[in-house]
Amino acid sequence: MEERARSCLLRSRATLEQDIKASYLMDHMISDGVLTGVEEERVLSKPTRREQAAALLEVLLWKDNRAYISFYNALIRESYGDLASLLHNDLPQLSPEGEKSYSNGISPTVQAILSEGGVPQRPVVFVNRPALLNKVREKLYKLQNAVGWVTVFGMAGSGKSVLAAESVKDHTLIKECFPDGIHWLSVGQCERADLLVRLQSLCFRLEQSQVSEAPLRPPSSLEEAKERLRFLMLRRFPRALLILDDVWDSYTLRAFDIQCRVLLTTRNRSLTDSVSGRYLVPVESGLDEEKALEILALYVNGKLHNLPEQARSIVKECKGSPLVVSLIGALLREFPERWGYYLRQLQKKQFQRIRKSSSYDYEALDQAMDASLQVLKKEHRELYKDLSVLEKDVKVPAKVLSVLWGKELEDVEDVLQEFVNKSLLFRDCNQRPYLYYLHDLQLDFLTEQNRSQLQAYSKGLPTSVDVECLYWYRFLPHHMARAGLSKELYSLMFSLDWVKNKAQIMGSAHLINDYVEYGAILDQEVTVCWLQFQEFLSLNGHQLEQRPFPDVVQLALSQPHSSEVYKQALLQAKERANRGQLYLDWVNKSNQESLSRLVLHPHQNSVYYACFSRDGSKIASCGASKTLRVFKSTSGEKLQEILAHDDEVLCCAFSPDDRHIATCSSDRKVKVWNVEKGTLLRVFEDEHEEQINHCQFTNTNRRVLLATCSNDKITNTKLWNLNKPTSQNTMFGHMEPVNHCCFSPDDTYLATSSNDGTLKLFEVQSANEWKSIDINSFFPDNDDETGVMVKCSTWSADGARIFCAAKNTVFMFDVETQDMMLEIRTSRLSTVQYCQACPNSQLLALALSHYTVELWDFEANKRMAECSGHLSWVPCVQFSPKGSLLLSSSDDQTIRLWETERVHTSSAVALKRDFDVVFNQDDITVVAADSKNRLQVPSGNILATLLGHTKTVHHCLFTEDGQTLITSSEDTTVRVWRWRTGECLVLKGHKEPVRKFHLVGFSSSSPALLSWSFDGTAKVWELSSGKKLQDLECHHGAVLSADISLDGQVFSTASADKTAKVWSCTSWEMVFLLKGHKACVRSCRFSWDGKRLATGDDNGEIRLWNMLNGSLLKICSRESKDSMDSFHGGWVTDLHFSPDNKVLVSTGGYIKWWSVERGEALQTFYTTGANLKRIHVSPDFKSFVTIDNIGILYILKQVEGGQL
Repeated sequence: MEERARSCLLRSRATLEQDIKASYLMDHMISDGVLTGVEEERVLSKPTRREQAAALLEVLLWKDNRAYISFYNALIRESYGDLASLLHNDLPQLSPEGEKSYSNGISPTVQAILSEGGVPQRPVVFVNRPALLNKVREKLYKLQNAVGWVTVFGMAGSGKSVLAAESVKDHTLIKECFPDGIHWLSVGQCERADLLVRLQSLCFRLEQSQVSEAPLRPPSSLEEAKERLRFLMLRRFPRALLILDDVWDSYTLRAFDIQCRVLLTTRNRSLTDSVSGRYLVPVESGLDEEKALEILALYVNGKLHNLPEQARSIVKECKGSPLVVSLIGALLREFPERWGYYLRQLQKKQFQRIRKSSSYDYEALDQAMDASLQVLKKEHRELYKDLSVLEKDVKVPAKVLSVLWGKELEDVEDVLQEFVNKSLLFRDCNQRPYLYYLHDLQLDFLTEQNRSQLQAYSKGLPTSVDVECLYWYRFLPHHMARAGLSKELYSLMFSLDWVKNKAQIMGSAHLINDYVEYGAILDQEVTVCWLQFQEFLSLNGHQLEQRPFPDVVQLALSQPHSSEVYKQALLQAKERANRGQLYLDWVNKSNQESLSRLVLHPHQNSVYYACFSRDGSKIASCGASKTLRVFKSTSGEKLQEILAHDDEVLCCAFSPDDRHIATCSSDRKVKVWNVEKGTLLRVFEDEHEEQINHCQFTNTNRRVLLATCSNDKITNTKLWNLNKPTSQNTMFGHMEPVNHCCFSPDDTYLATSSNDGTLKLFEVQSANEWKSIDINSFFPDNDDETGVMVKCSTWSADGARIFCAAKNTVFMFDVETQDMMLEIRTSRLSTVQYCQACPNSQLLALALSHYTVELWDFEANKRMAECSGHLSWVPCVQFSPKGSLLLSSSDDQTIRLWETERVHTSSAVALKRDFDVVFNQDDITVVAADSKNRLQVPSGNILATLLGHTKTVHHCLFTEDGQTLITSSEDTTVRVWRWRTGECLVLKGHKEPVRKFHLVGFSSSSPALLSWSFDGTAKVWELSSGKKLQDLECHHGAVLSADISLDGQVFSTASADKTAKVWSCTSWEMVFLLKGHKACVRSCRFSWDGKRLATGDDNGEIRLWNMLNGSLLKICSRESKDSMDSFHGGWVTDLHFSPDNKVLVSTGGYIKWWSVERGEALQTFYTTGANLKRIHVSPDFKSFVTIDNIGILYILKQVEGGQL
């Protein structure tokens, strides 16, 4: 220190010791880096204020000129202006620091540098945090001689940006470390285009300082911008500091990885893990008592030692909550004399805690919130209380509140502005329109205050489907449950109208979640009803995603007759039928059986994982109940039950010899158990620091290893040898949690799936990364903040291919080349929770978020089956070792076993889709072929078994008298049976399979039969003798369908050549050639009056033709294609007109009824299976019979009351 400066301190020592409070001044001096924490403790250890002041001056006399200047500036900041004037004339001439501004303590030189670099000004209410500031500056000094990164990280709202800006407001730091300037860039959440704009702006700012050069055009790409910024920082500003504020992702960070000096603020601590030369500074969110008092002092423009005693009591009552202190401070700014009043308001209000598990102190907050409301106008206070209908972490536009309050949008925005100004509401200005939200603590307070008013919010729901109104449909049950309105909740959720409205607007997943989340409330009085509605949605949720939206009443009519869902639907259907609407009742549905082979309820909580033993005789399961259970796979008989962990058990796995079983848990432990005795053999508990998500043993006994993966950031994948106490190897590569790991079939490689969006393959022997596949790259439009999470992976049986699941997609890759070979995308409203490949076939099982399991043939890229039955999330599916069984475990506390062959090749009644029906008044008799080419009558006893066809029977038909049965077959023949005696007449002549035929009556005495075949011909036979009457070459492609007009004058053929033709039955010449279909014409049917012909093709399109001139009359409504990429869920396979020719019924992936005049759909019936081949219709057009592709029989009857 200069001698004259030291002399000035000595001269003024007595005056300074008498007046200053050392603790206030030392905060600033520590912030300036001239005083250490040890020195501060030494000063504060003195018993009196004066002795502390003397100790501080003693320390100061041994410091340099910077310390003198810092002491001088501290006096100014703490309003000791008279004392500062004693030191002013002897300020050292080290730098312009002596001319500090009295307003903010920053010299004009520093202010100019920061302004040029875009560093933001200090906020009006600023709290100095010297310890943190000193840490940041200490890290910045490490960049003096080398490039690197200083990362300031912490939770949202913890003051990271203010701290970063404050840390560079130091002349010495700038002069010694960053003489080329400080440049600030606010980043935030930005897309690629936004990032380019930010880079362009930064480059422009840097180039502006180069006045001697002509301005350059802005860079046109991120790569160009990065290179220009690299050049500027390296050549022109080599010792400048670049401050990146609020960085969210590593993608953004890579744009600034240009070998320069960087200070960044972020919420993600691991963001800079991949860069070198990094220094971390954590920012804590809490404030101690002194800092909280400082906030109050700044709000009232006072000094700490002048605050009334009530200030400390207020801080104590609210336990230093920054939110509460800020709210009280804002109130005191307007009413500075109300210290006692606000303290009393805090002390006398005692509200019940809303969420006892919360980390906040709700009593203190509620009291502060109640005090803050008193300053609002009465009208605005009531409006503010209405904000209790908002949901946590949900931001809403003003229009939502306009609906609630019944006010004009502009008036609502004015009220919200007042709330924002008083710190009672927050506004997100990053979107248009602005979005508003409450802090969690404010919302909890309002909900408690307003519980009695929530009932009113269940009335008058908006009918609009604007995005602004979605809030009500999403959260109304939540608010009813939270307000204790159980009866109102029953009425709402057990209403088909609510199901329809919410499903149509929000999708079925939200609805199903409501029944799961509020099941405990609904279960109190109406358990059966709750389960019925939940099961209805679980089994029909995928249909509710169809567009156009299906008729919910019609869907509900498929429920069991005893179901409350069915009863409501039937009442509504009868009422609407009286108004002329069409509804169909599935009258034989009670005969249907579940396709699940076995349903187990092993745990009293969610089942997270279940697996077969290697010999398939046992199943192990685990879940939220913290237990492990082992039971027989045939009967479910319990073999072992073990309380395995102190927290949720996330996974279990059998060893190759089935003697041991491993479990892993959220308690960060891995345990190995003896299966037979249920005893604990080994615990691994010291190496994983986060929850362990998955474990799996090797597949063979050659070298038994156990693999585990966890939520650890770096050491997240490990290999264990059961004979060693510590892990054998750690796989390094993932920087985010790893969700799943699995060995290749030969145990050479280990596949890992991670939240970092990659699938990695490691060599087991060396633990080295072998290959990495970036799954993120397959979702270029992903806008989730969390990125793409790879849920799991599974190997094909030969180990040559590997599958992985991410979002709503499963990918198949060639292991050697990493080429994507297959992409299976499920519904856009679903996600794939798990997938597994069958160990000995081409089947792939997918567990989906809408509670179903799908089976896919990955060789044919075809969905084979959808297994419905679970009532909640399905986190796991597993094939048995032989592949004959598939198990699925669920959060509904059950495990279901499915027979893989049964669920996608047959049904409970094992019927084929080739059948005939006899309608006799109210009686319906169905005859159908089974899987062994036998004819069965499922509605009664077997009447006859007819043997003769050598291949599949495609079609069968009774004559009118019921005594003769006609069948056609893959064996190219048609057979005419006297089924009671077994006599048979064989019609031969076709060269290809005969799919179908028609009975015709060209003369009353000689009935005939029209048959057609894949050979492109149609033939007419005399039924009594089997004589061939006509042989026509109809089409160049296969004839797929034919029909004869009622008057017998013409018949039609439909072909794979995309045309239909109409033929004369007298001249046997073609009358009309009907063109226009863009796919195979699969079906055709004349109207009863012969004036129209309907044709349907493989795209699901139906056309109506005029039979007077062959012109096109109508194309039945062509809405957007469905999930099967069809207008009808698949091929249009059959068509029938009503007797009055006003209605047309068609089959495809489902059944549809159409208005012939308008070409619009009247009703849709969704079958459990799909690919319907035909439908039989009663003469009065009120009964309909069909069989789907999994063999389920449907007998549908029109609900009485309406006329077609």
